[in-house]
Amino acid sequence: MPWHNGDYPPSYKNQPKKIRDKATEIANEVLKTTGNEGEAIATGLKQARAHFANLEKEKAKDE
Repeated sequence: MPWHNGDYPPSYKNQPKKIRDKATEIANEVLKTTGNEGEAIATGLKQARAHFANLEKEKAKDE
């Protein structure tokens, strides 16, 4: 089941909004590819966290 418009997996509930939104976007793409909802949820959250961690590293490096 794809997630959209504020609908997201329950495991994303306590995540900051920016991570939750990015994770949902990634999870939907993984779901299209694999059809595996569990894998999509886990991959989405992991990749969203990595995305924002990398942004923070780049921002700190530029300062």
